[in-house]
Amino acid sequence: MTKILITAAGSYGDVAPYTGLGARLRDAGHEVALATHDTYASLVQAAGLEFRRLPADPRTRRPGQAPTAAPGDKRALMRQAAAFIKELGGGIAEAAHEDTGLLLLSATTAPLGHHLAEALHIPSLDLPLVPSAPTGDFAPVVSGGRSLGRWGNRAAGRLSLRIIDRLYADATRDLRARLGLPPATPRTVRRRTEAAGRPVLHGFSEVLLPRPADWRTGLDVVGNWWPWHAPDAQLPDIVEDFLAAGPPPVFLGFGSMAGGDGERLSTLAAAALRRAKVRGILQSGWAGLTTRHTAPEHADLLTLGDVPHALLFPRMSAVVHHCGAGTTAAGLCAGAPTVPVPVTADQPFWAARLASLGAATAPVPFADLSADNGVARLADAVTQAVTSPARRDQATEAARRLAAEDGAGEVVKAVERLVV
Repeated sequence: MTKILITAAGSYGDVAPYTGLGARLRDAGHEVALATHDTYASLVQAAGLEFRRLPADPRTRRPGQAPTAAPGDKRALMRQAAAFIKELGGGIAEAAHEDTGLLLLSATTAPLGHHLAEALHIPSLDLPLVPSAPTGDFAPVVSGGRSLGRWGNRAAGRLSLRIIDRLYADATRDLRARLGLPPATPRTVRRRTEAAGRPVLHGFSEVLLPRPADWRTGLDVVGNWWPWHAPDAQLPDIVEDFLAAGPPPVFLGFGSMAGGDGERLSTLAAAALRRAKVRGILQSGWAGLTTRHTAPEHADLLTLGDVPHALLFPRMSAVVHHCGAGTTAAGLCAGAPTVPVPVTADQPFWAARLASLGAATAPVPFADLSADNGVARLADAVTQAVTSPARRDQATEAARRLAAEDGAGEVVKAVERLVV
């Protein structure tokens, strides 16, 4: 038995998949703790894992999304991200115990966790949910999904890593001093890690994004690991009653995006679904979507809170969402055609991948929903999603292939190799 510490930070989609992974490792005989924000303590504990606290709760302070900076003020956003990471560094140092035998690191926590592993003289394994290593196949995922050509993609990828190094500079300096390590820049430690050829297991599927041929040996794509939910979990009665009352509805939600914009988005969503002549389920999320802002005649709408996508999405005729990595995978796994409404970060990248696969409509950028034709555009995309047999067939075929993968199982095997 190995005492494993998983560290994950960010929004729900950045954290929840590691609960399922942790449960698989626990079932394999390991003792597993998951360090993350207080917001997710109950989620971690429900999965049978030990919860350890990380600071900088994402509901109040998230990289690049604090309310004190204007969306276009890149310098302010960078400062806020760096402050978030600096606070996170101190929490990661406290989360590890002397008997920790292995660190499993998310993309956000890996640049900090490498220093901790060095100080504790224990192995670590990077488990990102998105690709970050430069490649000629595609531009960095945060660039919006537009290819710059093979040379340009690789150059942009290297630049992206240097920007990340800058974000972690202050946190790295403080953390290494706190751990009693000699000074080293994030770039130095990153290059040292890359030169060592350490394995990195990416938690997405080649069904959606094939592994780049120009990646070094050890950078592997193993398939998704999924949020934990109880084996006997069922949808709430109110959802089952709604599903039984008519044809399969369309799901609409923006996860941790669009905080505080609930009234406008709820009204827009209701109008678009009514125009498309479909029933709908709105997941409140951080935007606070609700039917309170809709007219009484919208009886074909239901609002709900947190419900496992694995239970809900297979019952939908289509899903409309922001295309975070986890939600993208969940919709594909359910065989549901998607209407992508990407907001920021890696979401336009995954939206474009879904569309290229044929399992989604053309993306409707979130910003375009504010235009005068926002309702019409969304309604038209929903109509395309629910009436196209080709999109349903592509989504069904992708779901079949995803069902044959076991990303968490691949991580368990890698862990066993590391701790022998």
